[in-house]
Amino acid sequence: MPERCGPGSDCPNRISRVRLAEVAARQWGVVSLSQLSEMGIGRAVCSRWVEQRRLHRIHPGVYAVGPPGLGLEGRLVAALFYAGPGAALSGITAASWLGFLELKSSLVHVCTPRQRPSLRAVCVRGRRSFERVRHRRLPVTPPARTLLDIASEVRFKELRRALSEAEYLRLVTVDEVRAQLGRGKLGAAAMRRALARHDSRLARTKQGLEEEFFALCERVDLAPDDVNVWISGWRVDAVWYDQCVIVELDSRTAHEASWRRDNDHRRDLALRAAGYTVLRYTWRQVTETPELVAADLRRALELRL
Repeated sequence: MPERCGPGSDCPNRISRVRLAEVAARQWGVVSLSQLSEMGIGRAVCSRWVEQRRLHRIHPGVYAVGPPGLGLEGRLVAALFYAGPGAALSGITAASWLGFLELKSSLVHVCTPRQRPSLRAVCVRGRRSFERVRHRRLPVTPPARTLLDIASEVRFKELRRALSEAEYLRLVTVDEVRAQLGRGKLGAAAMRRALARHDSRLARTKQGLEEEFFALCERVDLAPDDVNVWISGWRVDAVWYDQCVIVELDSRTAHEASWRRDNDHRRDLALRAAGYTVLRYTWRQVTETPELVAADLRRALELRL
């Protein structure tokens, strides 16, 4: 016979635990105090479950269900719950969640229409009103506004790349970013400089050597026509079509295996057979003797005019 729930039985607690597990599963293992209350779990039960390690306090009024460790999504949800209804991921956290900035900090940035103090793990910014959009189930500030927010927080090099990545991902247009600018707005001056030097090709360069080489080419006014494109069956790092010149870049670890070197030789032969001049530069050459690389590239481009 099915178990009956009578006075003093543990049935209510068991039902609450089942509902709690279901809700937490949809929220990457995180619940808020208000949600616990809506499930009929009072403060006394909540305190007892914390002692029993069924719940783990993450922030004031925010708990993890089950094991205390949270992944990235759980930490973001916990910060949003702490900031309260109407909150959104913002700044570098929003840019990372949207996919156009690499997250380098565990600090979660959120904005909220409420008054909430920041915590060691959560940076809270109060805003009377702001627009929110949903991205991968979480509320974030719109991409164009997010770009303006990070303009005062990241290096100019990172801002340029973020703008290029956001456009490449079709999250923003240049006009939408310009519409966010205004006199006296924090980050507006840096954003104007980034827009003035915007180059959509930057998003197709890999961070590291390719990015360094592209910056070098910009400094000496020799920017390639395209980057990371397929030519004669091979993916090349940079190409100047009119001059039929291709540059391949060898990272610090690119030639540790002999099969990589053999593959590079096959690539160079095929590209030369297709009529291209192939130049190769290493990380050390690009970063330590950029003037020699620039002079060598200029000579090759002039010879093929």
